[in-house]
Amino acid sequence: MAQVVRKLTWNNAKFMRLADRGLLKPGMRADINVINPDEIGLFAPEMVYDLPTGRGRLRQRASGYDLTIVAGVPTYRDGVATGELPGRLVRGSGYRP
Repeated sequence: MAQVVRKLTWNNAKFMRLADRGLLKPGMRADINVINPDEIGLFAPEMVYDLPTGRGRLRQRASGYDLTIVAGVPTYRDGVATGELPGRLVRGSGYRP
């Protein structure tokens, strides 16, 4: 499990050149998922039509995520959105418009 978490956090942050992300330590920005490994799973992908002008996209929900915290604010509890949206668009230092 530790290797999976590292690949999804630290490795991605390094690749995207996001120097203040990917680790839980002082001074770093942390988004946290509290995972119940006994309940982790994926639902079948489904088509949802919630984009501008009614365009569709694939969505795949997951189970086993007890809590998601973004910038210190709980955004999901037991798979249900809290309505809080503290996140923002992030671009790595290598981004070129």
